[in-house]
Parts: sequence; C-alpha cells; structure tokens
Amino acid sequence: MALDKNARKALLDARAMTEAIIKTDSNEAETRPRIEKMLESLMGYNTLIHITREHTVHGIGDSNYCDFVIQLEQGGKIVPVIIVEAKRVNIDLADKHVKQAASYGINTGCEWIILTNAREWRIYHITFGQPPQAMLLDSWSLMNDDLSKLADKFELVSLKNVKRGALEQLWQKNNALTAQNLLKIILSEQSISMIRRELKRREKIALYPEEIVSGIRRMLNESAMGEMENIKISLARKQKPIVPKQECRPTEISQ
Repeated sequence: MALDKNARKALLDARAMTEAIIKTDSNEAETRPRIEKMLESLMGYNTLIHITREHTVHGIGDSNYCDFVIQLEQGGKIVPVIIVEAKRVNIDLADKHVKQAASYGINTGCEWIILTNAREWRIYHITFGQPPQAMLLDSWSLMNDDLSKLADKFELVSLKNVKRGALEQLWQKNNALTAQNLLKIILSEQSISMIRRELKRREKIALYPEEIVSGIRRMLNESAMGEMENIKISLARKQKPIVPKQECRPTEISQ
C-alpha cells in the first residue's frame, strides 16, 4: 500500500529535524522538544490534552520526574497509558536507561514504556511480578528504516491505535508466539507424527520420533534450544524423557 503523502512528509520532516540535532550533538533538554513534536506529528497526540511533561513519579525515597506521560483522559489520579523516557540524541540506549524508564512505570502502575533518543525508538511492556520485568516488544530506527516500515511502527503507538487497544493486542500476540508456546506445538505428538509421515512420503524412509526430535534440535538456534529444556516432549513410543535449556529473559527491575 502506498504511503500517504502527509505521513511521508511528517516522517521526512522528523528525520530532517533529528539529523539536525545529531550534527549539533544536542543535549537531552534540546532533544526532548523534538521528541514531543514527533509524538504529535507522527502519532497524533495533542500536546495540550494527551501529554504531560516532567510528570512526578513517587517511589521509595525521593520523587523523580519522567520526561513525558501519555494519557487518554485528564486527571491527576489517572494512570498514564504510556511513559516516554527521552535521552540525548547521540547517546545509545542502554540497559540502565531501560531500568530507569521501567522504574517509572512500576511506580506509576503504567505497563507501557517508550524509550527513545529520537533516532532509535523502543517499546517495552512491564510485567508486575516478583521481580517486575521489562520486555522489549518492538524497536525501529528513524534514520535507517524505510518510510513504509516507520509509518507502521509509529502507527502502532498512535493515539488512534492505542484507543483501539492495539498495545494489548501486541502483548497478547507476543505471549502467544513465545518460543515455549511454539516449541510445545512443534514437539507435540501430533506434529511429530505429521512430520514423520511427510518425511516417509518424501524421502521414502521411516524414522523414529526420537530421531525427528534430534533433527529439530540441530535445526534450532541456541536460544530456542534452551527453551526446550522447559518443555515436556510427548512422543508416541515409550522412551527416556528428553531433557530440554533457556531463552534470553526480559530485563528484571530491582526496586
């Protein structure tokens, strides 16, 4: 689908604006208003209605201030929908920035975080467990990604889509498509039987279920293989249990 000319212009303007502050090595205070402008021009938020600057976050000890909070409704006690933490344009985003932004989310009860330096944009979801965890769900580069991709990414966190519950859908899809869930299906008795039948049809050879599982193991990367250790593999024949290891974990946030 062709990119709307207004969306294209907004993206090119945002890219040019960011390129200018990259060249001047602007500090965080100078980067922040450019990010706020993009919240409005690329995502459709009204800076007078939906965005609060320097929002007070009450945690353990002293109060802190996050750069922006996005709210669909106005009111002092309303939990923000998204917290936006801004960093200076020429600083690469790092784990310490994730932890800082996530701590704001934890202390305000907000489960969605946008972390950005204007060049790079990341969306995190916070799970309020023990300990709380921040998981990266999506990221994109304003300077390097093509315009169609950027339009889709910014649209995901736009006012229109947030009102429609797009972030919750993103989280549900992420949960459905975890390595553990997919591996449970791939390594189920039904799937292995289907693979066994298809290999026999194509390759004219009968394989034991254990041999098919071994082939899948070799195919998978280390991260996915690690997740196999958490899955009980169901096979048609009696055999020794296949001991499966663990995927990379989300960032844990100490409070």
